[in-house]
Amino acid sequence: MSMSADELRAAIKELVAQYHSAAFPARDFLPGSSAVPVSGKVFDAEDLQYLVDASLDFWLTTGRFAAQFETEFAKLFNVRKAMLVNSGSSANLVALAALTSQRLGARRLKPGDEMITCATGFPTTLNPAVQYGLVPVFVDVEIPTYNIDVTLLEAALSAKTKLIVLAHTLGNPFDLGTVVAFAKRHNLWLIEDCCDAVGARYDGKPVGSFGDFATTSFYPAHHITMGEGGAVLTNRPILKTLAESFRDWGRDCYCEPGKDNTCGKRFEWQLGDLPEGYDHKYTYSHIGYNLKVTDMQAAVGLSQLKKLSGFIEARKANYRVLYDGLKDLEEFIILPEPTPNSDPSWFGFTISVRETAPFTRDELVQKLEASKIATRLLFAGNLIRQPAYRDIEKRVVGDLARADFVMNSSLWIGLYPGIDAARRSYMLDVLHEFVGAARS
Repeated sequence: MSMSADELRAAIKELVAQYHSAAFPARDFLPGSSAVPVSGKVFDAEDLQYLVDASLDFWLTTGRFAAQFETEFAKLFNVRKAMLVNSGSSANLVALAALTSQRLGARRLKPGDEMITCATGFPTTLNPAVQYGLVPVFVDVEIPTYNIDVTLLEAALSAKTKLIVLAHTLGNPFDLGTVVAFAKRHNLWLIEDCCDAVGARYDGKPVGSFGDFATTSFYPAHHITMGEGGAVLTNRPILKTLAESFRDWGRDCYCEPGKDNTCGKRFEWQLGDLPEGYDHKYTYSHIGYNLKVTDMQAAVGLSQLKKLSGFIEARKANYRVLYDGLKDLEEFIILPEPTPNSDPSWFGFTISVRETAPFTRDELVQKLEASKIATRLLFAGNLIRQPAYRDIEKRVVGDLARADFVMNSSLWIGLYPGIDAARRSYMLDVLHEFVGAARS
């Protein structure tokens, strides 16, 4: 007897679950032999089933899974709208580009306007500003939160300041109370880069719900993954419309893919120097891009979203074990601390080697890497020392001495949910062994 399409789909999904069990079995951890990554995708049979389910639709662009993900993800952040894009970097690009729209009048960003940011940020938090001709104003970092030193905000302000763009470093919220008050006082735009901080909270509220825009990433290293992907979030309808325009080729039309005539007057518009009645679907109000995701990516994200709370709790548990287990080494290393009034959704565990320690950051990195414990430096270190940014137009507040310290003395190790009790214990043993040998 032949099977219907629905019956075949159900059978395929069951086979996918069996395939997952056979192809991705759990593996025992062997200290010194098995790797301890800083991050990685954590997925199960359901994630694989969602991916295959979406592929069977053969709706290869944004579709039903994307629409559902955007709705649920916006609720998580307690904002009106989440818009999927193809990466966290694209999310930052779309958010900043939207603020250049002429529809924002005197508040639109123009070349020469200044943007306040932290000197130890990630490049793609900064790059859109440079690409749109803004002048970044670099402010020093605070240790041990590894976020912007908010006491320097007033010194960073000028008559040209229009925007603040800051990331919540490694899942630890920056001082949103001070930054939001400063932005409101001076009528500045605020973009929260939440790519490392999905699920973090400040003053009991989700990060990403404070700024004009927020951005996230779904790269495999992050809290949930689509492989590639990101999102732009906002509470403001005008900013939602502008972000969608820049994401979708710069078009004026706001129909969803596969839909026509949402406005009810598709052939009745007259914009620019176009003839009256020119098809609204082919009218462009901005110089935009095509930065959408596929529905297959969105399907994986939708499945991953079900597991997010467990992922966050695992990260918090890993942070607590490492923090408590390394307290006895604080004579030599600086441990990461949550920002006051915050509840971090930890992405990584930062360790800074004190200047008085009998070893260097680089020696510690070499020991950890040789022990199969992966490390990363704190992003770009001091951004103004990077070759890409040495010659850009910029302004610097103070001497960025702490950013230089981070560049020379800081690293981070993993907290992602794939790190279990055995791996945590091994990480602590290696660190204690190294410090003990260095001090003797």
